[in-house]
Amino acid sequence: MKLAVNQPYFFPYIGYFQLIAVVDRFYLADNMQFIKRGWVHRNRILKNGEESLFSISLKKDSHTLPIRERRLSEAFERTRLLHRFHVAYSKAPHFRDVYPLLEHVVMNDNGNLFEYLRHSILAILGYLGIRTEIGVLSDVPVAEGLSKQDRLLDVCGKLGAGTYINAIGGMSLYSKEAFARRGIELQFLKPALDPYPQFGGAFIPGLSIVDVLMFNSVGRIQDELLTAYQLV
Repeated sequence: MKLAVNQPYFFPYIGYFQLIAVVDRFYLADNMQFIKRGWVHRNRILKNGEESLFSISLKKDSHTLPIRERRLSEAFERTRLLHRFHVAYSKAPHFRDVYPLLEHVVMNDNGNLFEYLRHSILAILGYLGIRTEIGVLSDVPVAEGLSKQDRLLDVCGKLGAGTYINAIGGMSLYSKEAFARRGIELQFLKPALDPYPQFGGAFIPGLSIVDVLMFNSVGRIQDELLTAYQLV
């Protein structure tokens, strides 16, 4: 069984969905600490030929809380965020197909950050026809006091994973030899996405999945973009 674990993110880049699509089971790490300047609650879109940051407004709380205990701010203006997407992409080729999906995600009234993010991820997976089994990491009992790598090895053992696949950014965190000693193959996914048209300007890579959806048909994403990666 191929397994991956990652934090939930709000409209993450396509590499996140490549990772989900390549494994049999994907676990959302709801019990990891929320990082204020990370990408859990924000990402980037294309606006007037340049990248532009968007985010979910969160209730001010302790920085030590895990993602599942964070709340959206009551002042979060969902319609304002939708308007930003509308202004940025109303002339994109697939806007009419994608905008209802964005409405469904953004207007979700759940105030819990993790549940809001999980809803968004599941909605995009459904739109793209990705049928990977999605689990929640806190549902897996793990021993206390373990290092990050040993905790992940414990999860792999409990779930019966023969292969664990991580995003390429984790190469410095995990040892293939340590995984191999437990009978688990460790691989890293490195996106290798070719440029696609973005209103005719210079291609800006690594933007939110929103950008990919707006400029590419579901068929092209399924056949070409979701498989544009290397496993190393």
